[in-house]
Amino acid sequence: MKTIKGPAIFLAQFLSDEPPFNDLKSICKWAKGLGYVGVQIPTNDSRCIDLVKAAESKTYADELNGLINECGLEITELSTHLQGQLVAVNPAYDTLFDGFAPEVVKGNPKARTAWATEQLKLAAKASKNLGLNACATFSGSLLWPIIYPWPQRPVGLIDGGFEELAKRWLPILNTYEECGINLCYEIHPGEDLHDGITYEMFLHKVNDHSRACLLYDPSHFVLQCLDYLSYIDHYHARIKMLHVKDAEFNPTGKQGVYGGYQSWIDRAGRFRSLGDGQVNFKSIFSKLTAYDFTGWAVMEWECCLKHPEQGAREGAQFIKDHIIEVTDNAFDNFALVFKNETLNRTVLGLD
Repeated sequence: MKTIKGPAIFLAQFLSDEPPFNDLKSICKWAKGLGYVGVQIPTNDSRCIDLVKAAESKTYADELNGLINECGLEITELSTHLQGQLVAVNPAYDTLFDGFAPEVVKGNPKARTAWATEQLKLAAKASKNLGLNACATFSGSLLWPIIYPWPQRPVGLIDGGFEELAKRWLPILNTYEECGINLCYEIHPGEDLHDGITYEMFLHKVNDHSRACLLYDPSHFVLQCLDYLSYIDHYHARIKMLHVKDAEFNPTGKQGVYGGYQSWIDRAGRFRSLGDGQVNFKSIFSKLTAYDFTGWAVMEWECCLKHPEQGAREGAQFIKDHIIEVTDNAFDNFALVFKNETLNRTVLGLD
């Protein structure tokens, strides 16, 4: 077994135009001051990284690592969530998701997909140059509008959707294989890969690609009423990244999983700051440690009640308190009888 690394923090939700959150060095110093030892970098924000330079220049990548290291931190992984979303967009969401795309490809779904695909490939090369082993993303979604369909789905629609999804992602996954990087899909409502079954459907279509891995975030499973602990038992071999994020689900006689179109604060299912929700993190850290998870525990802050700076401050200590420093010997070793073939045969009644 190995001790999970951390605590680390995903910077995406904290970046802003106000110091210390408007500059990579200053936000890293802020994170270090709270007790974090790692940062997960969003690749869509130029204040954090020039993705093209990081992919093409080992010198630039070394300088970026050097800046982070000078702050007393390490880069845990890169995130391509927003670009991954744009690899596959159902036409129903074209206008809304154009907001994630650069001006040059807005209003042109094919060009937008090509741009997103290139971004994912750049992130693989950048991850290699930075000495990382995993990268986070979303799968995108061609099928989400008919997740709970009426009228019923046309025959073959789901299979065709996953065929197309695999067609778009296989060249990307092959680039990650060439670079030695695991591409970790965050299983998330709104994505075609939103639970274990949909992940398995995708995995089948990409021929069980070894780089099609998982980012485990239990908060999204609480909101789906999915057993997030047995999920680890099923997929631990593919879990290469961890987001430590809390959530709660409190259904009423008026609303449940779908939330009644309410704002986050009024939904039955809500994301919460660490320790304020219902996720059993003691069991999660125990299971991942037992399964020899070797990655980072990265706090992702999303809460409709608590201020992000309070959430970040409390989150560092929360993760520290949950990381298990693995033992190098069994608790009952004091009573160990060393191997003795004669003794063993006597105990078994063979002599």
